[in-house]
Amino acid sequence: MTTSKRAAAIIVAAGRGLRAGAGAPKQYRSLGGRSVLSRAMAPFCNHEGIVAVHQATEGLAYRAPVDGGATRQASVRAGLEALAAGPERPDVVLIHDAARAFVTPAVISRAIDAAQASGAAIPVVPVADTIKLVGESGAVEATPSRAHLRIAQTPQAFAFEAILDAHRRAAQDGRDDFTDDSALAEWAGLTVATFEGDVANMKLTTPEDFAREEARLGAALGDIRTGTGYDVHAFGDGDHLMLCGVRVPFNRGFLAHSDGDVGLHAIVDAILGALADGDIGSHFPPSDPKWKGAASDQFLVYAVDLVKQRGGRIAHLEVTMICEAPKIGPLRESMRNRIAEITGLPLSRIAVKATTSERLGFTGRQEGIAATASATIRLPWDDNALLSGGSK
Repeated sequence: MTTSKRAAAIIVAAGRGLRAGAGAPKQYRSLGGRSVLSRAMAPFCNHEGIVAVHQATEGLAYRAPVDGGATRQASVRAGLEALAAGPERPDVVLIHDAARAFVTPAVISRAIDAAQASGAAIPVVPVADTIKLVGESGAVEATPSRAHLRIAQTPQAFAFEAILDAHRRAAQDGRDDFTDDSALAEWAGLTVATFEGDVANMKLTTPEDFAREEARLGAALGDIRTGTGYDVHAFGDGDHLMLCGVRVPFNRGFLAHSDGDVGLHAIVDAILGALADGDIGSHFPPSDPKWKGAASDQFLVYAVDLVKQRGGRIAHLEVTMICEAPKIGPLRESMRNRIAEITGLPLSRIAVKATTSERLGFTGRQEGIAATASATIRLPWDDNALLSGGSK
């Protein structure tokens, strides 16, 4: 891949996505545990050939957000103008729809190369079905040959100055009806080349699209793992306890290096166990002074991020508190809500339970609190690791 020229990307994300059904605009909806916009942007942000990513959208601060316009065309021009006002204009710009959440690094590389070679290029895929031209009466008027038909995708790639000039000219002429940037480029007199797209780089438009891709992503995460965790802390002096991320007024405190949150510690251990990645002590050693008095929610955020880094997601978390006091029942929903807030999971995937030890042992004597937890996670299958006996 040639990367001698500066390439930037604009992710168009200001649309309302009404055809996707009720709810938030489709680019902000969750798909496989991540927002559509996050999936669309990540390959550009991580691509070695891209030096800047501008987002033509509203209300989401990520990289370099730019307020979108009333139309897709206006949003793209806003992104182009933002790049033009930057410290160094790019040579090439890639314009991508946020609703295409599955663009690959290979397609991005081909887009950069094609723009550098031709000045204007779009990814295309062949038409698989027979296309009919239908008149107003509903009758077929013609059957175009599939040999010359292609489905246009994004990212569409252009020499920056050329597409900026084309957008400015269209705005001056009052033309705001172009459905993609290649059509505008054609109107401006540019010759638009094509390069190989990707059939998986489909646009999410309808509720059926979301259902199909959610099922596909779920099937891909077929490596289902379960881990268990356990933690215990003794009581000491204090006036509150941290339990599952909730500050609970109490006549004792925990004797602990961090805040002593046995519930969150057990959950973290369970997640690490499912990942086969040590335990909480190996990641946050109590001998390290930086964790003295530390809030345990950061440990849980860390464990959740480890799952995401492996391309997986958490399916379910359960924690059981073992104590005589304080009473967990009245706190249960607050704890579930706090765990949901930390992990980003829905409440339906979080369980908080409680039991006593019938006044037996250290918990029965009210000398401390114990907690057990389980975590179910889903990871992509790694057949090479299975064949080689690898642990991850």
